[in-house]
Amino acid sequence: MGKLRPMEVAERSLATRTSRRSFLGRVGRSVVALAGGGLVAGAIAPDRAQAYHICGHTYTTGSCPHPYAPLTRTDGYGYPMHPQYGYPVDDDGDRYVDPRKQTRSKTCEQMVPDQYPFTGSPRYGGGWTRCCSGRLRNIQDCCSKSDIRINGDAARRGYCPRPLKVFCISYRELNRGC
Repeated sequence: MGKLRPMEVAERSLATRTSRRSFLGRVGRSVVALAGGGLVAGAIAPDRAQAYHICGHTYTTGSCPHPYAPLTRTDGYGYPMHPQYGYPVDDDGDRYVDPRKQTRSKTCEQMVPDQYPFTGSPRYGGGWTRCCSGRLRNIQDCCSKSDIRINGDAARRGYCPRPLKVFCISYRELNRGC
């Protein structure tokens, strides 16, 4: 094999350092930066996307309001849970033990409209299940009539029934291994 040209050396170096996905991501951000400026390109960088925090969720919809946001874990009824230990928590993030002295609001149906009144009456609309750390995790879409998501960008339908769109997400740990 003969001597490599400088361009070939650069191409091979790039190919050994990056995966196809990371390379295409860099190219896409570069194109956006040229067209819309560095601020827009920085906003879509994967390490800055708000929703890469939940295993099984790879897009940019942020978490619903929660005492431990962005780790918005809920129980089967939509109430907040501690993200690591799974015990019920109140609206301040303390262990929920006394309903007479503590307030515990449903994450999608109560916390979202309290903090974002323009969402109307949001509700869970659907979701999907992924294997995360050996357990099944259900990612849930909190759906509203709002045309923007919690991130401030355009809302998408996701798993929401028409005419609702995804405003934010939460998750539930299921009691099953995968």
